[in-house]
Amino acid sequence: MNIGEIARRAGVSRSTVSYVLSGKRTVSEGTRQRIQAVIDELDYRPNASARALKEGRTRTLGLVIPPASQRLTDMQLGFVASVVEAAARHDLDVLLSPSGGDHDRSFERIVTGRRVDGVVLMEIRLEDDRVTRLTKTGLPFVTIGRIAEPHDMSWIDIDYSGLIARCVHHLADLGHRHVALVNRSAELVAAGYGPSHRALTGFRAAAADRGLTGVEVCCGDDTAAGEACVEQLLVTHPDVTAVATINEAALPGMQRALTSAGLSVPRDFSVTGVAAQHWAEDFRPPLTAADVPMVEMGAEAVSLLLESIAAPGAVPRHRLYSPPISLRSSTGPVRATPS
Repeated sequence: MNIGEIARRAGVSRSTVSYVLSGKRTVSEGTRQRIQAVIDELDYRPNASARALKEGRTRTLGLVIPPASQRLTDMQLGFVASVVEAAARHDLDVLLSPSGGDHDRSFERIVTGRRVDGVVLMEIRLEDDRVTRLTKTGLPFVTIGRIAEPHDMSWIDIDYSGLIARCVHHLADLGHRHVALVNRSAELVAAGYGPSHRALTGFRAAAADRGLTGVEVCCGDDTAAGEACVEQLLVTHPDVTAVATINEAALPGMQRALTSAGLSVPRDFSVTGVAAQHWAEDFRPPLTAADVPMVEMGAEAVSLLLESIAAPGAVPRHRLYSPPISLRSSTGPVRATPS
């Protein structure tokens, strides 16, 4: 069933039916009632475009993701899925748009093209030009992650600083005196990637507080990088007996390197960090970690964005997630060295 059939049965033009559906122009009450009677009789449901015209909205949210040329990590994909699912529960579509590098034009079309009602922005840097651009346009937006000074915007984030600090304190309680932080890539750290810098802050503070020797290394987001990173770490810092990490994609490689070196986890070496639950549970033995609640965070991001769209002048809201450290089997007391 379409607008043309309704117009034929009601004896009016297609444009008149469109005016009734969109409310863009006044139609006489008698004509409106006649058209509405046909709509009711046919049980017609306007499509999303017609609803958007009537409401003055697109019923579409923008989700700005890292460049498509880069392989998304499992956690990033989890956030994408959770935002899409949460939007669908509100009968909203999601328009994915990469940003960064050669993709700035795609982001600009999202911002200026009136194609979306609001934007969820992922992978935030401490100083992020995309946040500045969105703020200037007035388009409602919510970030997954936060800039250095996020007071005037809505955001959700993981407390990477606090969680990595708790991981370090856990290792210190087990007697470890030489610990390492396996961070994300050097490129991300150099770009001011928020989670990497906040993890560094938490790691340094906790290591200093407990009088530990802390080693900081960067690592690419894949198995090969994780293996090479830990192999190098064991050679250059043989006293290190434990690592904390926010690089879940590198975990399989880290595990492979430890196995190749003849180190048993946790008898000889402990591993902990911040990761999605299934990554933690797939580690062998299962990883002691703060499990990132991706589904809940995606739903919260959509909820905050819908609030911003409905009430543009409302006070920005935020939420910092600090999940508990799930004690599994990858951490244990430091192995005593023979005297």
